[in-house]
Amino acid sequence: MTYQSLLSPILQFLHCETPDAWIETARRAENLPLLLTDHLVCELKAAQTGMWLIRRYVADKESGDALLALLRPYEAFVHEAQGVPQALFKQSQFTRKILPKKTSTYGQALVDSMVLLIKEELHHFSQVLEIMQSRGIRYQKITASRYAKGMIREVRTHDPATLIDKLICGAYIEARSCERFAKLAPHLDDELNRFYVSLLRSEARHYQDYLTLAEQIAGGDISERVAHFGRIEAELIQSPDGELRFHSGVPA
Repeated sequence: MTYQSLLSPILQFLHCETPDAWIETARRAENLPLLLTDHLVCELKAAQTGMWLIRRYVADKESGDALLALLRPYEAFVHEAQGVPQALFKQSQFTRKILPKKTSTYGQALVDSMVLLIKEELHHFSQVLEIMQSRGIRYQKITASRYAKGMIREVRTHDPATLIDKLICGAYIEARSCERFAKLAPHLDDELNRFYVSLLRSEARHYQDYLTLAEQIAGGDISERVAHFGRIEAELIQSPDGELRFHSGVPA
């Protein structure tokens, strides 16, 4: 599958493309440490989302605890500045078989998609951290962007609507990540260009997995909710934003 064939359905799914003003700001060399740091944190957040979905909706306690243990070193490094970074490069192996609750009709599909997502996001985390270390970029805590919060506040508060909405939000986050990797890559040095292009395939699949799960769980048409979150996502991307982050809006 070619670069453009991966992007085509994503550009149709998103309600807007990344504004040129964001690209112009993000490509500046002085902003690279901030962008890589936020990218690192985003990879962990993506893995945490997958873990939360499994633990909340389908996993037995033992499996849920095993997932918590898998992510703990990454969380300690990001949130508490604990742990030797090199140790994280060996943490993303997860071989335990997670058995979904027998009462769940969608459990196996959710487990299969999210376990693969978790493994890939943690691998990407290690790759970003390795790039940061090779460039002498020291990890420092930064504030979270408004982006995910702006969509999550629109999530309904009763299940299965909550789960469906969260999956749709996940689809938009992954799709936007893919679109931005593609838009930013040509403006970066060769190493980062190759790295961001290499991420396109998995991000494109993640967005589709989220959407497929949402449709399966809803058992019917979800186009209205997809469009609703698409409008919110586009507003966040196109409106002025006081902070530069990987998913931020137009630099104010």
